[in-house]
Amino acid sequence: MRRHFVSVPVGPDAVRQAREAVTGRFGEVGVAPGSAFADAVVLVVSELIVNVLRHAPRSSVADVGITVGAGRLVVSVADAEPRLPELEPGATGAGLQLVAELAAEYDGDVSAEPAADHGGKVILVRFRMPS
Repeated sequence: MRRHFVSVPVGPDAVRQAREAVTGRFGEVGVAPGSAFADAVVLVVSELIVNVLRHAPRSSVADVGITVGAGRLVVSVADAEPRLPELEPGATGAGLQLVAELAAEYDGDVSAEPAADHGGKVILVRFRMPS
């Protein structure tokens, strides 16, 4: 299992910094840069960081992670907002709906849970790695 995490300051450059941090690890975790799968992962990271900017006013940083193992890639984004998003179909905003659709394209899913190490939350997006 390989894990990579980066803390991104919440601000105007957050989306760019998160995207660059994740794409910079693709070679190490077996994701082909420029592939449709890589594009889906980067879009998911972008949408989750935009949600932090819009809905997590208590957050000064967003912790972005990618974990790869057992044929799966998991994107995690943690922030300081304790309120969990509604993830039921039809109850999400357009951004989380897109995230759920991208995960589903790769036999994956989306979940949210309280953060283990602080009072915020973590959004987890799971994908099956293409072979």
